[in-house]
Amino acid sequence: MKRRAMAWVLPAVMVALSVVGSGAPSSAQDETAAAPASTTAVGPQYDTTHVYVTPGKVDAFVASWVATFGGTHTAKVVTTVTPTPSTTESELVMSPVGTLSVFDFKTPAPYPFGAERTGWLMSDFDKGVRLARQSGAQLVVAPFDDPIGRDAIVQFPGGVNAQLYWHTTAPSYKPLDTVPDNRVYLTPDSADRFLGSYLRFTGGRVVSDRRAADGGDIGLPGETYRRIAVRSPFGNTVVSVTDGHLPYPFGRETTGYAVKDLAMTLRKAEAAGAKVLWGPYAARGRSDAMVQFPGGYVAELHQNSEYR
Repeated sequence: MKRRAMAWVLPAVMVALSVVGSGAPSSAQDETAAAPASTTAVGPQYDTTHVYVTPGKVDAFVASWVATFGGTHTAKVVTTVTPTPSTTESELVMSPVGTLSVFDFKTPAPYPFGAERTGWLMSDFDKGVRLARQSGAQLVVAPFDDPIGRDAIVQFPGGVNAQLYWHTTAPSYKPLDTVPDNRVYLTPDSADRFLGSYLRFTGGRVVSDRRAADGGDIGLPGETYRRIAVRSPFGNTVVSVTDGHLPYPFGRETTGYAVKDLAMTLRKAEAAGAKVLWGPYAARGRSDAMVQFPGGYVAELHQNSEYR
């Protein structure tokens, strides 16, 4: 999914389909410098959340997102972003809180596309695929060529899919104001296997592991759950380990976004056609809410995260 008239937007598409954590101010240079030698990460502004909107809602979604958070977007293009025949409208959205690849498929999306949550830019594509498999991830879509590079999809233990991508001409995006959270929900049976594989591949580290976190964070005030926060050169990740008894819409969101003023951001979102589904909920110096944007995309928004 990405850059320049046609070639600019295709990357958005390919970054999206060739193409995650908790809001700390960060630059690509900082993240890259911190990366261990074994990682193929480039920078969190190149990690794109994949947004599959309901038919005909690309324009409404993009307009609402930009009105809420600011940023820019590429021109919309109709293209193929899968190794088998398909057609989608797509564009890349670059906002201060995160980059998104947006898709409106005009044909059925070939399996398993649509299940990947994010796309990660690789500095060395073949090495990235090899490291993913060595870490314990499965290769669920073998490498394939697209008009501007190469792509593959891997699956980490617990069923967490991510797309790896590489561009023939390296893209260049501004650093983010805040790095979003890749939000993963797992069971106690899969959490440790996921972490082992995920940390090996991303070069990440656990920055907190709360065994009795406030369940209000996931719509269950008065209860507790295990909350694991990870920081890596690919960005930040929050793992929620639960029994699966989650109220809607928790578990439907794939990304959490850090904002400076949650109340003001929610007002902007509602004015731009979004709907607050839950919250805001405040506890332990943090407040968060769940918001659905036009086209069906659900996002978690939070203020004063543990990374700030």
